[in-house]
Amino acid sequence: MEESRLCKWSVIRSVLAILQWWGFNVTVIIMNKWIFQKMDFKFPLTVSCIHFICSAIGAYTVIKVLKLKPLIVVDSEDRWRRIFPMSFVFCINIVLGNVSLRYIPVSFMQTIKSFTPATTVILQRLVWSKHFDLRIWASLIPIVGGILLTSITELSFNMFGFCAALFGCLATSTKTILAESLLHGYKFDSINTVYYMAPFATMILALPALLLEGPGVVAWLQTDPPLLSSFFIIFGSGVLAFCLNFSIFYVIHSTTAVTFNVAGNLKVAVAVTCSWLIFRNPISMMNAVGCAITLIGCTFYGYVRHMLSQHKPTPGTPRTPRTPRKSMEFAPLVNDKLEDKV
Repeated sequence: MEESRLCKWSVIRSVLAILQWWGFNVTVIIMNKWIFQKMDFKFPLTVSCIHFICSAIGAYTVIKVLKLKPLIVVDSEDRWRRIFPMSFVFCINIVLGNVSLRYIPVSFMQTIKSFTPATTVILQRLVWSKHFDLRIWASLIPIVGGILLTSITELSFNMFGFCAALFGCLATSTKTILAESLLHGYKFDSINTVYYMAPFATMILALPALLLEGPGVVAWLQTDPPLLSSFFIIFGSGVLAFCLNFSIFYVIHSTTAVTFNVAGNLKVAVAVTCSWLIFRNPISMMNAVGCAITLIGCTFYGYVRHMLSQHKPTPGTPRTPRTPRKSMEFAPLVNDKLEDKV
């Protein structure tokens, strides 16, 4: 009886975690689209910079003030040598996502973002000469096919927005590769990652946002918009973007890999549906079919990766090259103290 009660509570906790993740993720996407389309605040660099500022403040509050998570100590030299490059790519990833939201519908943008598994596999093959099972390559076929069908039949197609979303997939994959190579052997939780990356990203983005979008923001303020509600929405999206990191971390630890993958694809479906209900962007039948094929392909890809991870490689199977390329990459990233471990 006690075991059954614990099992039910575990399922309930996982469902609540997934719903919370969906809520934060979809809300951030919808709010950003609302900022660009309904508020006519067409400044993605500024919005991204505000998000990074909110994330930096939030991470500092969680770790230093509330002490909800222990700080993983990183040497100053390693911050610039290892974390700064990831922060740069992380910054590009967020900016490209916001740029794409300005020009294309949420449904199209989310479908293109589902291309990330394919770009990750391709980059790992090209950069590391990493070997993948044929079933991995086969699982990418419906993803690529669905993306092509969706792009061809997209009624609100915009080349600039499409390219921004596509390069955003490449940035996401590059960030993953950098994280695995530069932080090899150390597991950063999402809050510590934001704690170190957000200040760097703010520093990188502040000057370009000021120079490229500063005059436009001033001109927008002179149009007498409802300042209080506008600031609440813009900074609120930044706060929710930070909260999203909590929900992702919690979902990963509360569910299995397959559940996380399926929930992620269903989240895309929820985001597409919500965006259509709010913004009423036109979606053709073939466009919806392409989106569905892509999501099914992503689910199949996650299932194949999970199944392959459960089996040990047989003798003679080509092994993946070591992630670190140089001996200095084996140097400890954090001080080897018990209190620094998560």
